[in-house]
Amino acid sequence: MSKPNIIYILADDLGYGDVSCLNANAAFKTKHLDSLYENGLAFTDAHATSAVCTPSRYSILTGRYNWRSRLKKSVLGGFSSALIEPGRMTAASYLQNQGYKTAAIGKWHLGMDFAKKPHFQEKPDFSESEAIAYDLPIKNAPTDFGFDTFFGISASLDMPPYVYIENDRFTAVPKPPAKEGRGKQFYRQGLTAEGFDHHQVLATLNQKVISQIEAWKEEPFFIYYPMTAPHTPILPPDEYLGRSGTNEYGDFVLYMDDLVGDILQKLKDEDLFDNTLVIFTSDNGCSPMADFDELKRCGHHPSYVFRGHKADIYEGGHRIPLLIQWPAKIKGRQTSDDLVSLVDFFATLADLLGTKPPDIYAEDSVSNLPIWLDQQNQYQPRSLVQQSIDGSLSLRKGPYKLVMCPGSGGWSWPESGKIIPGMPAFQFFDLRQDISEQNNLALAHEHDEVIQEMKNELADIVKNGRSTPGSALENNGEPVWDTVSWLESSTTSPQ
Repeated sequence: MSKPNIIYILADDLGYGDVSCLNANAAFKTKHLDSLYENGLAFTDAHATSAVCTPSRYSILTGRYNWRSRLKKSVLGGFSSALIEPGRMTAASYLQNQGYKTAAIGKWHLGMDFAKKPHFQEKPDFSESEAIAYDLPIKNAPTDFGFDTFFGISASLDMPPYVYIENDRFTAVPKPPAKEGRGKQFYRQGLTAEGFDHHQVLATLNQKVISQIEAWKEEPFFIYYPMTAPHTPILPPDEYLGRSGTNEYGDFVLYMDDLVGDILQKLKDEDLFDNTLVIFTSDNGCSPMADFDELKRCGHHPSYVFRGHKADIYEGGHRIPLLIQWPAKIKGRQTSDDLVSLVDFFATLADLLGTKPPDIYAEDSVSNLPIWLDQQNQYQPRSLVQQSIDGSLSLRKGPYKLVMCPGSGGWSWPESGKIIPGMPAFQFFDLRQDISEQNNLALAHEHDEVIQEMKNELADIVKNGRSTPGSALENNGEPVWDTVSWLESSTTSPQ
């Protein structure tokens, strides 16, 4: 059989509970996402490496934990410089070397180096930054990291600049008046290129994906498609309003679902369906901008049974839907409870192609191919690290979860920076008994030995610069949350 085509669809801020094949109590049906399960495999314990978007994208493409990069917390903005280190191999450059045509279409959000005038200053809260030379080439664009072609936007659709980028060039010069959106349609005030319509961006990107499939149907291709939805601005077309029976967020999810269906139909039309590997997932959990109270009144819970949401160290922050379809190789209606991470994409592709990246790359990536091919007896479970928006780390080892901060590390209670004095300095959960993370066992002293082993393991993962076998590597600075010092920490936070 020829090499499979690969399409990686990355939703933006989609919750685990928003996919109806994973949540029987969802208020609406995502029929096209459900079809990926009908024809393939659904994971119930899959995780992004971070609870926010820039860092999880870094890990997907590099096979390296995001907190090893220079970005230790939060996310980049639309004017930020490139995060991926020059010369670092990515999943895209690896596939290029294996004879694949490669395209990135959508929201990049990993930084690029724009031509900046002397008085340039990146402003706080990702707002409009002046002094960009929009007529000059962009350095360290996606085409410098393994993609033959790129079309999309620099960051989230609520962050300026509001202008399309093609390969290493802006397609236009954004001009005043600066526009902004409010409420669920929020986007920051920023210069906007003529013809750039926030309402049409998702449809434009989806059509680019379909056109790319048409252009490359005769050769193996990899299309990385980071969507702009259902992140703010939440902009379902008028004909979708009310369709979900919830609110505009639910309607937007159904619109996104139909766009995925259009891609699947294109694969069928071009007779590429059976030998195309389609991966659908999300970069982190659902954002509070969806209006959880409003959704709850409609009987819908984007975080499913999990505590927290986007930005949090709790499961709702980083446990994400992961659906994989490859009819030629993967049997339909399979479910896996194995603990896996989006950082595993790189190593899994290499295994699929019967190759191996150099030891210094994909240092945190483990092949999930045995799970895909229903050969779980050949899969070796391992521990996983996740990170919240404030830089706090957690370690999963089987059913146990060690959280190296006293609160959510994010936006839900107890928020990062608003910890009540006397709270335990770290948290420990047994997810077999407490999937909603309500019972912190850190002070019970029943699991002291396991907790110490996990602290030691997490410290080793940090210090060694890798979590897979191989020579020790260097991090780009240490994590903001000094895991090693926590080995000697007290069990309660400062008074």
